[in-house]
Amino acid sequence: MPDYRRPATLLQRASALLQRVLPGCCALCSCNSMTVLCPDCTHQFFNQHTVRCPVCARALPHARDAMTCGACIAEPPAFDATIVACDYAAPADHLVQDLKFHARLALAPAFAQLMSRAWRAHLHTHAVHGLPVLMTAVPLARARLAARGFNQALEIARPLARRLDKVLVAQPCLRTRDTQPQAALSMTQRRVNMRDAFVVAPQAKAGMQHRHIIVVDDVITTGHTLKALAACLKRFGAARVTNLVFARTPAHGN
Repeated sequence: MPDYRRPATLLQRASALLQRVLPGCCALCSCNSMTVLCPDCTHQFFNQHTVRCPVCARALPHARDAMTCGACIAEPPAFDATIVACDYAAPADHLVQDLKFHARLALAPAFAQLMSRAWRAHLHTHAVHGLPVLMTAVPLARARLAARGFNQALEIARPLARRLDKVLVAQPCLRTRDTQPQAALSMTQRRVNMRDAFVVAPQAKAGMQHRHIIVVDDVITTGHTLKALAACLKRFGAARVTNLVFARTPAHGN
């Protein structure tokens, strides 16, 4: 399996040096910044302490402590936990759209930085499972990958794996068909759309056994894509699946 913790290439090192030497601007406030998101905007917009369901990351506005929400109790998903960096609301939603639809790939490492912070905060409050860990990204449908030219989840996962020192397996799962975009479908349609949508690649089957799989994505809304992917991973031997996602759509969007 390919390991994306490889050392940076000469071009990547040169790019990182230029970013330190030459002034840039913050993607949100346009002020001069050596980072894609300046410290002031990071503190203002991404310094939340929202209480969330530990399984699906749904916000629990009236709870003081994290507890499993009613939806996850009534219908437990195939995944075990979800960690998010922020809510899918302004200005985070605009950043996601800029990455996804305008190919602002410089945002991916910024997302990874915020997600790594969320992961470490999660480790402070939850038990660490002693399972070997692999990281992967939600695979994109072939037609959308061809049209877009990149998989935004994988672009985030690459710097995230380096930050967390995890082995990244780019495509342990494959799409069995080109599903419709989930955003255009109703709740029922989303569930049907993702049914049996994934299969573990033959060369990755052995590597799934008894592993803790971290699945990276940009946004979670209903969670049907992540549920289907987790179910596939567990059918082939994964012991635990944790979603590590940049943004969570608020409850009214589910």
